[in-house]
Amino acid sequence: MKLQDIAIARSGDKGDRATLSVIARQPADYPVLERLLTVAAVKAHYAGIVRGEVERYALPHLGAVHFVLHAALGGGVTRSLALDAHGKTLSAAILDLALPPQATVTPQEPDNAAVGLAPGHTLQGDLP
Repeated sequence: MKLQDIAIARSGDKGDRATLSVIARQPADYPVLERLLTVAAVKAHYAGIVRGEVERYALPHLGAVHFVLHAALGGGVTRSLALDAHGKTLSAAILDLALPPQATVTPQEPDNAAVGLAPGHTLQGDLP
């Protein structure tokens, strides 16, 4: 199982700093994010990309963990020759992180009410 199975992510930039937010798909999965997404784990995952410090902010009321990645964008948008000087692909990269087998997560069942579907309907099938 990978992080993408229980979370979504967004990234952004400011100068040579990238920001990265990982948000649990289900509130019950937030404790897994909080436990596994440590500063050390994120820094190791981005070894060779993030050359500076990593700051972590737990946001339990949002079900998210937020990181500030210093010296992560090759000097910033106007100075970098990197293909992704804005750091937008950093969020996709974290979602590829493998979860350890002992991580407990909730099964991902579609929440039909959240998207306005009646129970039993699917997006591929018969819309009401």
